[in-house]
Order: sequence, then C-alpha cells, then structure tokens
Amino acid sequence: DMSIERNMGLTQLKTLRRETGRGGLISRKVERDRAADWGLRLQLKYSRLSDAVGVLSGGNQQKVVLAKWLATEPAVLIVDEPTRGIDVGTKAEVHRLLSELAAQDLAVLMISSDLPEVLGMADRILVMHEGRLTAQIARADATEESVMAAATGRPGTGKAA
Repeated sequence: DMSIERNMGLTQLKTLRRETGRGGLISRKVERDRAADWGLRLQLKYSRLSDAVGVLSGGNQQKVVLAKWLATEPAVLIVDEPTRGIDVGTKAEVHRLLSELAAQDLAVLMISSDLPEVLGMADRILVMHEGRLTAQIARADATEESVMAAATGRPGTGKAA
C-alpha cells in the first residue's frame, strides 16, 4: 500500500536519518531523490514516485523490492523465484540486472524452480532432493538431465555434495 519512494526507503531509514541531520526526521527530498536514482538504475516504469507500489506491473513491483535491498549495499543478495509471474521482457531485464550485479562482485544466490532460468543464469548449481544437497554442478557440466537426475535422487549426477 505504500508509495514507491517509501518502499525503497524502508531499508535505509538509519542512513536517511543520518544524512538529513534533522533530529531523526527524514527529508522527503532525500528519500525521493534516492528512489528516483534507483528507479533510473533499474529502468522502473512508473508515473509518480508517490504512486502505490500495488499499481505497478508485477515486474516493476519486483524491481522495487530489488531496489529496496540493493540500496543496503549487501555482500550477498538472495533472490527466491525472482521472475515468477512476470512477463518475458521484464524477466530478461531482471536477468540482465542480476548478471550485472554478479559481474560487479556481488554474490547472488538465486533459488528457482525454473530449470531453463537456472541453466542460463548460474555459474554453479546446487541441487537438493528431499531436503538434502545432492549435487554441485558447474555451469559447463550442467544439463537438464544432470540437474533433474540429482533433483530426483538418482546417483552419479554432478559432484557429490
């Protein structure tokens, strides 16, 4: 229900308060400027930063969530089903962004049930079966067959975990 700018600012409250320096109050201008910067960086499509996130498309809602956490400058970004329910064009944008972040030395841990997505994005694939890690497969060795064999518990797939 909150605005785009408020959503993006939630994880930065301490930083925003410190930068504003007004007795713990947060400057709307600073909050808006940061949100606008992230909106530009992530190619967010919106009318006004004061619009509720709920009026955005699913893909743009995903970008707001990513912006919110990327603003914290994490060492590791964990994304769970980052492209579920979004259109093909936005999915490509999210993949581009995650690839760029990984190239900038941010560790990205992606959890996905979309096997083509995993095969296209991962440097290394860790496969689980019945709550246990069953294989670790390098990108060069990963195929749908090897991943599915490990996911169904068949032996001889990937490097033993």
